[in-house]
Amino acid sequence: MELQMDYCLLQNLGVNKEMERSRSSPKVERKIIEKNRRNHMKNLQSRLNSLLPHHNSKEALSQPDQIDEAVNYIKSLETRLKESREKKESLMGRKRSYRCTKSAAEMRASLKTPEISINEKGSAIEVALMTGQDSQFMFYEIIRIVHEEGAEVLNANFSVVGSIIFHVVHAQVF
Repeated sequence: MELQMDYCLLQNLGVNKEMERSRSSPKVERKIIEKNRRNHMKNLQSRLNSLLPHHNSKEALSQPDQIDEAVNYIKSLETRLKESREKKESLMGRKRSYRCTKSAAEMRASLKTPEISINEKGSAIEVALMTGQDSQFMFYEIIRIVHEEGAEVLNANFSVVGSIIFHVVHAQVF
């Protein structure tokens, strides 16, 4: 009987040692898992920081400050995106609104080839431009060219008659 008790005691000790090993193994596993988690978080934070515009500050920001910086940057990007979408919608809306409401004759007139006339009277120059509504950019080009040629624009105006726009630029050469 005493042998049986010793054998049972030894068996229990062996089981206890195995239990201790199995208990220590999860502890080591947990440490490894936690270390991997921290490294992963560090890598993610580093990637996030690399996507932010860098400031010229000489001292490094703390991790919470870097995250605040990322949040603020993302919010500013969201605001810019929203404003850009609104601007796009308003521009697309303008384009659609006059395209949909024009008759065929107005469409032909708006796509009319621009006509330009230049009159010189001494040192004064008058540039007259007739365009359709789709060619308004040309007005800015005329003003730019007049400036490039060394003339000073005295006045510039336009008027709309139907679907034709009349632009007039008065300039003086010095």
